[in-house]
Parts: sequence; structure tokens; C-alpha cells
Amino acid sequence: MRDINHKLAFDHDGKAQRYSDVFDPNNGGVQARVALGDAALLDRAVEAAKKAQPAWAAVNPPRRARVMFNFKALVEKHMDELAHLLSSEHGKVVADAKGDIQRGLEVIEFCCGIPHVLKGEFTQGAGPGIDVYSFRQPIGIGAGITPFNFPGMIPLWMSGVAIATGNAFILKPSERDPSVPVRLAELFLEAGLPEGILQVVHGDKEMVDAILDHPDIGAISFVGSSDIAHYVYRRGVDNGKRVQAMGGAKNHGIVMPDADLDQVVNDLSGAAFGSAGERCMALSVVVPVGEKTAIALREKMIPAIEGLRVGVSTDPEAHYGPVVTAAHKAKIESYIQMGVDEGAELVVDGRGFTLQGHEEGFFVGPTLFDHVKPTMRSYREEIFGPVLQMVRADSFEDALTLPSQHQYGNGVAIFTRNGHAAREFAARVDIGMVGINVPIPVPVAYHSFGGWKRSAFGDTNQHGMEGVKFWTKVKTVTQRWPDGGVGDAANAFVIPTMG
Repeated sequence: MRDINHKLAFDHDGKAQRYSDVFDPNNGGVQARVALGDAALLDRAVEAAKKAQPAWAAVNPPRRARVMFNFKALVEKHMDELAHLLSSEHGKVVADAKGDIQRGLEVIEFCCGIPHVLKGEFTQGAGPGIDVYSFRQPIGIGAGITPFNFPGMIPLWMSGVAIATGNAFILKPSERDPSVPVRLAELFLEAGLPEGILQVVHGDKEMVDAILDHPDIGAISFVGSSDIAHYVYRRGVDNGKRVQAMGGAKNHGIVMPDADLDQVVNDLSGAAFGSAGERCMALSVVVPVGEKTAIALREKMIPAIEGLRVGVSTDPEAHYGPVVTAAHKAKIESYIQMGVDEGAELVVDGRGFTLQGHEEGFFVGPTLFDHVKPTMRSYREEIFGPVLQMVRADSFEDALTLPSQHQYGNGVAIFTRNGHAAREFAARVDIGMVGINVPIPVPVAYHSFGGWKRSAFGDTNQHGMEGVKFWTKVKTVTQRWPDGGVGDAANAFVIPTMG
């Protein structure tokens, strides 16, 4: 059994006091253990970051961009290795794992243009002989706390922008699948990143609290469940930190009567069940408008679901693999039972799914509910598994109301051929990211990612220019150069007055 240790810029004995098991979701066995750090270890990581960060901030942006270029090339070179490593710990199929890493690399590509986005503003002649200019400087030391469901993409979303803007960055990945973040840190070093600028620390709540309380960490980015996101946000802000904390979701797909149902079913198959539904942008609720639409959609959806192939993460024919842990499998199945108890119609039941030769694996079959009501707890809460719930709506207005009144506000999609309906929906729906005939509306890397309501705490989104703003602070300079010498009293600077 291998040990997964911290990736730090200082010597340590590697003998942790506590460890956590890392499972192989395909067979249920323990494949590794990860060392869990404490506040003392974080202190040493922060000290290393403090020593390294000023010199890195002084490196000009084009040279920092070259490190990003080098890193991108190295990740692409090692893509197969990284994807198989990710799949082995998370359970998502290899093709999906490559997509995980590739979406993270798109943010790194954005970071290759950091010299352009860091350009400041300048006003000549703001007053008599006075010019004003502003520029962005790094926060200093930032930290990221990332979830299990995207162990490649989300660490890259956070660390790429933070590092490119001149910060040192301390990453605490999920202890469930920690190997890929460590490997990415190694590739950053190989790309030319100085020691101490990116460090990976492992841990549970003890490490999270240490990060939230550390006086030298200036900004924290978090992705996880909404309750923990709220906790991270409040505790971090109370400690004077800049915090962005992304939470859970319950994304709806509105199907209008004029939608192309074949395309909708194809989109739903991937958006609801891909990656076993373990993603915050999964389309987990479908809302057909009108009884005729609901009946037709259900008739097409059932055979599509029954045709999905669930397999081990290395199966190239599998649509999705196992979920991450036995505990998470049990949680998903408890929500399925909850839906039954609440009176929803269980059309396709994914419980009890087993794979020959992998009977101890953490598999959950695709599940479909119909006649789900907004009052049901299984609808109000995030399931985070391969479960699609159908909530029927009588009209466009009813369909618009469902996501708008939900506690989560991450993503939503509408399927229609009607441009007016799509435009009206996008303008009025109370959700942060909207797809029009796009089932998973994750913005491209040079825009930004972020939801509303209990899906996000803080006022700055991930990556793009929003990410640059989060990891930097603006300094504004007002300057005047007198005509005479420094001691010339006649040209002394005088603060303007209204007189």
C-alpha cells in the first residue's frame, strides 16, 4: 500500500500522526493512505510560502506566463498518466477524467495571457499636471480547499490564476482522491515554478480550520457542499480574509413543447448521469412543460436510461463508473428511498446494481423519478448521484418559477426552438449560469464560473477576470512632477480645495 504525503517546500519526516484511507471505487478495496496534516504543518508551509512569494511577485508577468506555458505542455504530455490516476481514486471513466483535466488546462491557457489582463489604468491630466494610474498586486498567500469530484480541474482553476498573478498558493485537496493534485504540483516544479509557491497539504476539518484561522493567508477559495461553504465563508471573513465559497446545486432543465426531444434525451443522458452525477453542474431535474411533453419525454427517456452502460473506470465503453466511496453510495441510495417514501414514482431504480467481478465496487445504477413535487425533501436537497427527477410543469411561468424559487442557484438550462422564450427565460430566471439548448452551461475559461443563492458565498466568481480580481488588490497612484527642484516652495504640491 502506498502513502500519499504532502508536497511541501521544506524537509519533513513524513510520519504523520493520522492517516485516511483512499479507496479503489471499482472494487471497494483500500489502495493507499493519505497523511493528514495539522496546524503545525500548515505553519511550516506558510513560512515557506512567505519566503518564496516576494521574489515570485517580482518576476515580470511574461516570465510567469512562460511557467504556465511549460506547465501546460507537461500536463498534456502526462495526460494519460494523470487521467488513469484520477480514475483509480475517483471512479469516473478515463475519458471523463481527461475532460476533468482538460477543463482545468483551459484556465491555465487563460493564465498564459496574464501580462495582458494585469494591465492597469491610466488617466493623463486628471488635474493640473496630475496623472492617476492604477495596477493590480498579488494578495500574498492564498489557499484553496477543493472537493473530490474534480480533483484535476478545480485545483487548476484556483492555483493557476492565483500563481500567475504573483501569489503563493497552498492547496488542500479532498482526502478521498489526493494523488492528482500532488502530481500536478510536481509538474509545476518541473515547469519552473520556484519551491514554496505551490504546496499541497492534506487533511480533514482540522486542516480546514487551520487554514481559515491562519493570519498570514489572505484569500481562500472553496468548493464543496453549501453548509460547509457557508461555514468556510463566515469563519474566513470573520478572520479578515477574502473568501469565495462555492456550494451545492440542483440544476433544472426546462423542456418546452417545441424542443427537439431526441436531442434533449441525448443531452440529459450525459448531463444527469455522466460522472455518476457527482458534479455541481449535473442536470438533476428535468421539467417538461405540458402533459404531452412529459409523456413523450418519459417514453424516450426510459430506454435511453436502460441503455446506459455502467462499468469500471477503465472500461472504454462505459458511460460512467462507480461513485467515490461506500458512504456516498449509501447516501445516494438513501435519497432514492426518500423519494419513494415521499410519494414520487420510481420509474427506473438504480439501487442494488452490481458488476460481475466487482461486486464490492461502489456502483449505483441510473435512476429516474417522475411526478416529483417541489415540496419533497429529495427535490429540495442535492443528491449528487446518478438520479434524475422529473417535475412536471403546466406552463412556461410554472417552469420558470421552479429553479427561481429553489434554494440553490448554480445552473439551469432551457430546451426550445423559440428565441423569444429562451431570451425571456435567460433574463428572468434567478440563477447564475444559464444554458440555452446547452445542458451543462459551464462558461469558457475566459468568462467566469459562479452561482447564486446557496450555491455561492462571496461576491467574486472563479477564473476569468473575476478570478484575477479575487487574487489581486488594486493600488491607485496619484502623481505630480513639479517643474522646479524638490525644494522649490513655489511648486510645492497643494491638495485641491473647493475654494
